[in-house]
Amino acid sequence: MKLPRNFYRPLAVGAPAPLREMPVRAERMIHFVPPHIDKVRAKVPDLIRQVDIVLGNLEDAIPADAKEAARAGFIAMAKDNDFGDTGLWTRINALNSPWALDDLTGIVGAVGNALDVVMLPKVEGVWDIHYLDQLLAQLEARHGVEKPILIHAILETAEGVNNVEAIASASPRMHGMSLGPADLAASRAMKTTRVGGGHPGYSVLPDPDDGGARAGIQQDLWHYTIARMVDACAANGIKAFYGPFGDFSDPQACESQFRNAFLMGCAGAWTLHPSQIDIAKSVFSPDPDEVAMAKRILKAMPDGTGAVMIDGKMQDDATWKQAKVIVDLARLVAQKDPALAETYGL
Repeated sequence: MKLPRNFYRPLAVGAPAPLREMPVRAERMIHFVPPHIDKVRAKVPDLIRQVDIVLGNLEDAIPADAKEAARAGFIAMAKDNDFGDTGLWTRINALNSPWALDDLTGIVGAVGNALDVVMLPKVEGVWDIHYLDQLLAQLEARHGVEKPILIHAILETAEGVNNVEAIASASPRMHGMSLGPADLAASRAMKTTRVGGGHPGYSVLPDPDDGGARAGIQQDLWHYTIARMVDACAANGIKAFYGPFGDFSDPQACESQFRNAFLMGCAGAWTLHPSQIDIAKSVFSPDPDEVAMAKRILKAMPDGTGAVMIDGKMQDDATWKQAKVIVDLARLVAQKDPALAETYGL
């Protein structure tokens, strides 16, 4: 067992010291880009202005014969653009694939100082994080990377979910984790071919009522897993994210799934199609009415103690904490979105 005092020591001589606090920024959407496609890569300058995170995807959805082109395309994308306060991430191939090592050595060697986060798929336990942690430190030291590259884990196997608390605390590099519903469904032998979202067969029926029709009420297949992930992340000071919603033709269902995740504590979600960007931006930005009420609570209780009545409802130190979550998020969003800053009055 590593001693607490060693937790924040660099794992390689010359590597940057691990961060003790995560960067504070709005991360409402992680927008996936297939970097081997030239016409998509050409749109990145516009995307930088629209989204909070641009992610170059090297794993699923990239054909085997395009893996090297995707890696080269990501490096070119990182070199050719100024990302400013928009995050630059990559999702590498799984550690048991023949491409993961070249993904890491090639990208960190070429653009390590531009890279914010490595998203690691199919994380099953702390061993996966420890391997990547050590390798990143070695590569940072070798290539003179000035800030630590963070790790974002995807929960997409039953074993990973079973080990979620340990994964969340495995390294000071941990940025957060995302739910990967499609691979997780396969790992659990769930009977669905959908990528995220609900399923009409997963429902409950009301009690019989004089032989009348009994309309089923659809339930959320992912509620349990998201709750476990959110608790593990919150307990370790990192962020939880909903992953992909695969049905681009159903924006209402996408919004519903994103909103469930937001209300449960997720910071953002993946956007796989441009049509999902505005959905994520809307859902993961606090409602202006909620912000206005939260500001009233904070103003009425400047030091966060005691109790007051606002519009006939009691507010105390617990609701003050809830209000602070809303206002703090609104301030982050306002820094990225001038229109919302005006709406929020911030």
